[in-house]
Amino acid sequence: MTAQHKDGMNYAPEGKPNHVVEPGEFVFAAAALDHGHIYGMCNGLIEAGATLKWVYDPEPARSQAFADKFPQVQIADSLEQVLGDPEVRLVAAAAVPSERCALGLQVMDAGKDYFTDKTPFTSLDQLEAARRKVKETGQKYAVYYSERLHVESAVYAGQLVQKGAIGRVIQVTGFGPHRLNAPSRPDWFFEKDKYGGILCDIGSHQIEQFLFYAGCKDAKVLHSKVANYNNPDYPELEDFGDATLVGDNGATQYFRVDWFTPDGLGTWGDGRTIILGTEGYIELRKYIDIARDPRGEHVYLVNGDGEQHFEVKGKVGYPYFGQLILDCLNRTENAMTQEHCFKAAELCLKAQEAAVRIDQVLQTNS
Repeated sequence: MTAQHKDGMNYAPEGKPNHVVEPGEFVFAAAALDHGHIYGMCNGLIEAGATLKWVYDPEPARSQAFADKFPQVQIADSLEQVLGDPEVRLVAAAAVPSERCALGLQVMDAGKDYFTDKTPFTSLDQLEAARRKVKETGQKYAVYYSERLHVESAVYAGQLVQKGAIGRVIQVTGFGPHRLNAPSRPDWFFEKDKYGGILCDIGSHQIEQFLFYAGCKDAKVLHSKVANYNNPDYPELEDFGDATLVGDNGATQYFRVDWFTPDGLGTWGDGRTIILGTEGYIELRKYIDIARDPRGEHVYLVNGDGEQHFEVKGKVGYPYFGQLILDCLNRTENAMTQEHCFKAAELCLKAQEAAVRIDQVLQTNS
């Protein structure tokens, strides 16, 4: 089992190059390498034609490891060196979650767009600060919601929905299990004020997908709950969470996220999404089709035409990255609107804030 398949922290898909710009036309930098998702973020941008110029991290060993993977990059002496380079249009970063907003404000103040790993914020105050800074500077605050943007089955499902394959979407059900692999995790991963809580963190993927597939501009959190069922050595870790939402168009969502992927599974998580429409439904088996195909990227469609199974690995690509590059150059919003990006973040924060802690309920009732 490779490091990428062992845990989601090293998830870094590689696709076919599909350049939307010429070499040197869109220059970007990488910074704050606290989470392994930075590798997937940079892969996607490079495959779309972006030129990676700089990397900076306060820990030189992390910068060197990054440079070993991307030998074309220059290691910067400071973040200021990166932000002071007029060629750099965008900074991609995967800082500790609680530090992502502050870095983004600094990047936007330097006149550059910002592309951060999820979750983009750990508090509503941070979100409001970013909203103000986007309005003030006109820069972009983009977020790597990878479980839709960097998964070909999820991209293809969006295309099917937009073509009307299942009619109007009325419910999205999502399952986002992850493998904990605790010894490989940094200290901040187990500190609630730094990672933000399970619904804030990996729950952000699920809520973003709901808004996208169901076409919602807004939603309300009806119920949410979290627990630490099996990790007493890490009391601030939430190893389980779920939530129910209703969108402004009446569509609903239920999702569950957890850190209970068993060691016997061939990948870090059996991520699945079920999209129910008025005329059919779609099921995604993103990373594995258990006991059948270890490759994942399976789409199952059932509608009035019958039952269909699509194996889409290597066939769909990841259009988000090219769209993001062109959005940065043209100041458009084709990859993802800023409103949608921030609304997904807002709702995961509200779900986290409202969450009932299951073990506390049990203590109260005992």
